[in-house]
Amino acid sequence: MANPLVGLAMSKLPDWPEWAVTLLMIMTCLLVVTYFISSIFTPADESSSKDAKMSNGKGSDAVCQEQLHKDFDVFRRKYLVVYLIIMLADWMQGTHMYTLYLSYNVNISALFLTGFLSGAIFAPFLGSAVDKFGRKRSCIVYCVLEIIINILEHYEDFPTLLFGRVLGGISTNLLFSAFESWMTTQHRHLGFPESWLQRTYAETSIGNGTMAVLAGIVAQLLEDKLGHIGPFQGAVALTVLALVLILGWEENYGEAKKGEHESSSLYTQFVEGWKATITTSTIWRIGMTQALSEGAMYTFVFMWVPTLLDMDPPGGVPTGCVFSSLMMAITMGGMLFPIFNGGISKLMGEGSDKSEELTAALIYAMASACMSIPAYCLSTSTQSEVCFVRILISFVVVEFSVGLFNPVAGTLRSKYVPDNLQGGILNIFRLPLNAVVVAGTHATDVLPTSTVYWIVSACFMGAALLQSTLIFSSGSKKTKKE
Repeated sequence: MANPLVGLAMSKLPDWPEWAVTLLMIMTCLLVVTYFISSIFTPADESSSKDAKMSNGKGSDAVCQEQLHKDFDVFRRKYLVVYLIIMLADWMQGTHMYTLYLSYNVNISALFLTGFLSGAIFAPFLGSAVDKFGRKRSCIVYCVLEIIINILEHYEDFPTLLFGRVLGGISTNLLFSAFESWMTTQHRHLGFPESWLQRTYAETSIGNGTMAVLAGIVAQLLEDKLGHIGPFQGAVALTVLALVLILGWEENYGEAKKGEHESSSLYTQFVEGWKATITTSTIWRIGMTQALSEGAMYTFVFMWVPTLLDMDPPGGVPTGCVFSSLMMAITMGGMLFPIFNGGISKLMGEGSDKSEELTAALIYAMASACMSIPAYCLSTSTQSEVCFVRILISFVVVEFSVGLFNPVAGTLRSKYVPDNLQGGILNIFRLPLNAVVVAGTHATDVLPTSTVYWIVSACFMGAALLQSTLIFSSGSKKTKKE
């Protein structure tokens, strides 16, 4: 007999199967509980006066401490508002790009592959330009490119769409380097404690998951009203709004000393970025950890829909409903990260500064264990309803892991990657990341699904093992801004 609550929910929602409605209700309830737990918890990193006293001379007394918190709240809101608008626009495009290209009857795989290749080609050089010419200017260029790209999506001409994907590869590199580089450097310029960076990264993870859920709803409404191009028109409006807000940001550069960017050449920035990445083991280990973990994550993103469809659950697979549930898991991960990392920090003792490294290793190991579940279940000859439930739960938990490792990965990048080379090095990191993504997506076409899940699990475990080597490393402080 069906649960009365599920029956009531199904009467108010679209014609979704009972299992999907149950999943959505459970995730909604868990999200509410998580919100209350996280709101009760006060992050130690923001309540510690000791950290404030270490912040470049600020926070030396109670008045300064209070003002420091106020200044930080203003700064964080300024960044998060722009970040959330940008991510909402990005998610709105991502959720409907496939269906738009399908309606145009063009070669979809060629368009997506062009975007990945463009990102890989421009990544080594683009980051140096971000550091040389300014992070704020680079964020503005990103917004202009996104506006142009979404205008080009209105045309069914394949070469025009192909050109848009080339620009898309460039804009993606800017999205994942310029904004983070600006925030990290500006945080230090304003004299805020290093430990407060962690909270900002947690907020971005929470916001990213929330925007993904919201994007699915808003994009669907726009598509119903304006057709397949509707979400892209909405993305243009949001990007224009973000552009206006970015104009109020202060500029910062990739420089060890103020004014140094004016005398350094683009070639120097490029060479220094690659030299630091190759010769500093902590930096390249962070880069490879990111490539393995995020490459595994993107491969999973390509696989979860066809995996569930192939299992043919009763009533089919309402992808929008399942997508929203998975994005709630990301949001919960971001909310619980400060608590999780705080617990690890207490276990390691006050004298240790390696809590983030251990936290990241445990998160990647958890993701690896989750991906071994579909790998095992799909390799068996019989796939029962129990197997479907286990796989569904593993998908939720791995997305929860994504919500956890997004903020810890950002924290570790800010810890090990020097400010003056951050834009360049973050783009260098995207080279192996793109390679793993391309290899993973190709593997989905030529290998059995269970084998690919074993590979994804192995990538997460490789990230965990590589991350664990940083626990015993002593080189984290050398990259701090002087």
